[in-house]
Amino acid sequence: MHPTLTTAVKAARRAGQIITRASQDVDLLKVSSKRQNDFVTEVDRAAEDAIIAILREAYPDHAILAEESGESGSTSEYRWIIDPLDGTTNFIHGTPQYAVSIGLEHRGQMQSGVVFDPLRNEMFTASRGRGAFLNDRRIRVSRRAKLGEALLGTGFPYRVWDHVDAYLGMFKELMQKTAGLRRPGAAALDLAWVACGRFDGFFEIGLSPWDIAAGSLLVSEAGGLVGNLLGETGYMESGNMVAATPRIYPAILQAIEPHLTEALRA
Repeated sequence: MHPTLTTAVKAARRAGQIITRASQDVDLLKVSSKRQNDFVTEVDRAAEDAIIAILREAYPDHAILAEESGESGSTSEYRWIIDPLDGTTNFIHGTPQYAVSIGLEHRGQMQSGVVFDPLRNEMFTASRGRGAFLNDRRIRVSRRAKLGEALLGTGFPYRVWDHVDAYLGMFKELMQKTAGLRRPGAAALDLAWVACGRFDGFFEIGLSPWDIAAGSLLVSEAGGLVGNLLGETGYMESGNMVAATPRIYPAILQAIEPHLTEALRA
């Protein structure tokens, strides 16, 4: 395992311990709202602090982008992108679908990624050019090739409503053309599930870099394709993403294309 990945795994496990301990008394947590339908708890902050402490100890010169504390550190070519608790709304409701996500970017390209599901003790890892793994087992995207047989993950718009009509058009189109759509509520895990074949594809609008940094590398290292709603690069900047098996990917793009507004094509 690459040293940066080893460090990320250590940090993810430490955050997972904090999250698991707090899950025993969810009703006692202090919850605040950053904006509409976007919540943060003391667990998010404690987990993020623990992750940053471990990363800083190993790589003090690296920059960091974290969901709760924002940008910090130097102007290094390396940048850690952290979501300490992806699926906070699930967590505070006791819904068992959330994860820790840690990715390392070098000159704008993802190099290492970890998505850790503490409930299932599933550690998804990937290093550029070295494949993707679930715990110690190599994983690949599914071999499913027909959209009509595909199970897709997605995420509903919940913070910004500018594109809700376009999204509903895509949702209706794919609902009719696939075996099913699922909305578990944690994009990092959705992408990890594409990487290991539980989902055949995933699409969402309005994500943040920390939601998708590690998961996008997992999918590509597992043999899948990742892009924006036009099948191009720039999904980290726009937050609009499609990820899927090589055969399902173009079919999703074709299905959603008629519903893209000018803003979503930009």
